[in-house]
Amino acid sequence: MKPSLTIILALYACLPPAEAAENGFNEVLKPAFAQNCVKCHGEKGKVKGKVDLLSLETAKDLEANEKLLGKLIEVLEFEDMPPEEEPLLDPKLRKQMVGELKMVLRSALKSKKAFTHTPIRRMNRFQYNNAVKDLFQLKVSVFPLPERMLREYGDYFQPKKRKMPDKVKVGSRPLGKSQLIEPRLVGVDPFPQDLRAEHGFDNRGDHLSLSPLLMEAFLKLSSSVLESRNFDQKTCGIWNSFFVSPKGEFDLAEVVRERLQGFLMRAFRKPVSKELLERYVSHAISRIKSADSFTEGMKSTATAALASPRFLYLYNEATDKDSSKSKDDYELASRLSFFLWGSIPDRELLEMADSGELSEPKFLNQQVERMLNDRRMKRFCDSFPSQWLQLDRIISSVPDVNKYEEFYYAPPNYRTSMDMMLEPLLLFETILIEDRTIMDLLDSNYTYRSKRLQNWYGEESDGKLGGPGTIEFNRVPVPDRRYGGVITTAAVMTMTSGPMESKPITRGAWLAGAIFNDPPEPPPADVPPLKKEDEVKNLTVRERFKVHREDATCAGCHAKLDPLGFALENFDAVGRWRDQYENGRKVDMKGVLFRKHNFSDVIEFKDAILAEKRRFTRALASHLLSFALGREISVTDFPAIERIIEKTAAADYRMREMIHLVTQSAPFLTASNPDRKKSLEK
Repeated sequence: MKPSLTIILALYACLPPAEAAENGFNEVLKPAFAQNCVKCHGEKGKVKGKVDLLSLETAKDLEANEKLLGKLIEVLEFEDMPPEEEPLLDPKLRKQMVGELKMVLRSALKSKKAFTHTPIRRMNRFQYNNAVKDLFQLKVSVFPLPERMLREYGDYFQPKKRKMPDKVKVGSRPLGKSQLIEPRLVGVDPFPQDLRAEHGFDNRGDHLSLSPLLMEAFLKLSSSVLESRNFDQKTCGIWNSFFVSPKGEFDLAEVVRERLQGFLMRAFRKPVSKELLERYVSHAISRIKSADSFTEGMKSTATAALASPRFLYLYNEATDKDSSKSKDDYELASRLSFFLWGSIPDRELLEMADSGELSEPKFLNQQVERMLNDRRMKRFCDSFPSQWLQLDRIISSVPDVNKYEEFYYAPPNYRTSMDMMLEPLLLFETILIEDRTIMDLLDSNYTYRSKRLQNWYGEESDGKLGGPGTIEFNRVPVPDRRYGGVITTAAVMTMTSGPMESKPITRGAWLAGAIFNDPPEPPPADVPPLKKEDEVKNLTVRERFKVHREDATCAGCHAKLDPLGFALENFDAVGRWRDQYENGRKVDMKGVLFRKHNFSDVIEFKDAILAEKRRFTRALASHLLSFALGREISVTDFPAIERIIEKTAAADYRMREMIHLVTQSAPFLTASNPDRKKSLEK
């Protein structure tokens, strides 16, 4: 009698990974591909999505194509394939295929012994500002940062208390009146804002190169910081201990050497060699003796340090024996600080790295917990959530002034989007500070709203609505589940709409990318334009999209995006609820999520998403890990993400636990640059 696949798989478990992967490929994957997949992916030259499964002869062929291997695992595990028009896979076969693909992945990882390469990269603008501020203990900002979308008034952000106050005063940096006027260094101009990677973040290594022109700009920038007329005793916390000459007689070389040793260690995030230290000492002494004052000589030396690649660049240095292992704990300290604080490590992190204990699980956990309780976590909240949710898009959202006149409430063009933007950011901060479940991001029974925003949602509120400056937000219950969480906030609904009407495909694409980390491919260049609203006055939006769904080149994406986007059609272009369109036709938002969850209203749609906890947890974990590593997630990270998912679920999906797990993951703890023996600075 022929043994069952279950028995075969059990036998494979006893084999070495490479042999087990090859046997599983031949016995399970190859026959399954031939029976269910090659019709669209290889047979008769038909290669949908550029996936040719007939070209895979062995498990080694699949191992060599990491991107395809990862995609196959994802589409099978989450039942995205076969497409709707094809018969569903037998659940047992699907499970066996996913198991075998993961066996191939384990074999690939065992032979590779390294994670995806993270390019050496410079600090982005946000990190540079924070690093300079922390290095000199500045009491002012270095330069304005409009990408920090939420301005805090009154120091409400106190993560150590584990409780957000019921009332907070905040402002919107890019949209509010005078929100960029804050104490900062005079005469210091920032370099251009670093753009987000497509479906990613602005700290991606492959986007942060350093051209000769930009290097010259950094040289000028470092000089302008130290030469600013208000860079002095009032603004610089290390002024007296670093820039001021000691009183009485002293050994110049000894004093300069002592001060520079600690300063350079903080600036370069690790101890400096004796040779390098002496070069900086010689420079300082030379400047001091050549008629410069002690203070000016130390300023000149600090300027040189800020312009050094050792300060500007983020990189890993591997050991001589194994290019996948970090040379020391100092690099781990930097990874932690730039992930959570967007800046250089503080003294305690460096001391822990110096002891060699930072990478030990016990001490790593203690340090991450300390960092999570520190006010510098505000920087994480100033960067990660707004980029993850793509909230920068609301800045350019301009609903038609005639159709949505009330959206504009103060001259010259102050918009309700200012209040809208702050709601999801405050919700994220609450979940982080109070260590709530990440599922609150999907469906919460509380939120923060201004009086204007409450009125916008149709809720009663008393008192003045407030102007375009400082706004008071109150913590309020959300009894109506249509509005809880980030997905159905007015911010998301407005930024995914056009000037005149909602855009269900844009909303579906946002959900697919931000919430499920499965962004669609760009639409084909020859997609026919949708007929304008005034040309089809008696049709619903769904009916107007019918022509696209019937086009073979568009059908695949529409099958994926339509259930997501149309589920939110009850919200108009500025995020207000509607039961029917202006032409009197009823909004039809019914659909099926992931081909298995039927919904007939937005609450049932949220329930369907909540039924896919694993899918959302995977997506958020992937976003966090990508942000932490400064690179795109690859198939080599899948085992680590699986562990994060399982452990997060076991901890009731708490946000802080997920962050802990990211810092404990193998990709985070492992050097991902090739061995670099050349010095960054000659």
